[in-house]
Amino acid sequence: MMLGWAAGLMSCSKQHSEAEETEDFAAKQMLQGIWLNDETDMPFMKVEGDSLFYPDAENLPSSFFIKHDTFFVIGVDTIPYQIELQTQERFRFLEFGNNLISLYHSDDEEDANFFQAAKEPLPIITERIEKDSIVMYDGKRYRGYVFVNPSKMRVIRTSIGPSGMLVDNVYYDNVIHICVYTGATLLYGKDVTKKDFADVIPANFLETSILADMDFMGVDDAGYHYQALVGDPESSVSAAYLLNLTISEDKQLQISVAD
Repeated sequence: MMLGWAAGLMSCSKQHSEAEETEDFAAKQMLQGIWLNDETDMPFMKVEGDSLFYPDAENLPSSFFIKHDTFFVIGVDTIPYQIELQTQERFRFLEFGNNLISLYHSDDEEDANFFQAAKEPLPIITERIEKDSIVMYDGKRYRGYVFVNPSKMRVIRTSIGPSGMLVDNVYYDNVIHICVYTGATLLYGKDVTKKDFADVIPANFLETSILADMDFMGVDDAGYHYQALVGDPESSVSAAYLLNLTISEDKQLQISVAD
């Protein structure tokens, strides 16, 4: 799974208007450029205008403003960080747990190379995945297909990043097409998204989850059976929801959580 700092440009207009009224523009100007971590001498962030970029290809830029002695990073939530020191060459602030982040300004052109790919995240799945299974039931031959398609639907998951700061990590959800055939006859076909599970998965979990996988399980008197996996992209499979999909003979879809 792809992790990273990715607080996206998602602040509301009210947040921006409040920032503009009280923002310390001199402090923002002083923060422009590339900043390295004192402890590791590795690039920590690049500041251009009111945007922050991070040295990882999986990260989106975030926006920020400075008010009094506080550094505000704007994402799903606006997170404040207490500034301990700010000069043209040094920047120190407290992150979660009151750990001090100490940065120094870099004029080395080579450090800019760390940020070349930091504006767009990479999708979890980069190409279509196809699966098919053949089963026999009551003397008939059935073939069930699964097509896992990467999409542009973003899922934002807030967590504590490697630096210790609260960040918004960006993932891409999938659209999964399922279909069942007997011979050349299509018996059922549907594009499935995680929204189809809204009645059986809590809304707060579903919001930060992705539709990760699907398998054709077989055919019986009840109908055609699939099993889907919906989970938090930052957790293990054991923390995900396993869901049973049953399509009846009259093409009605029933969904339940697997035991």
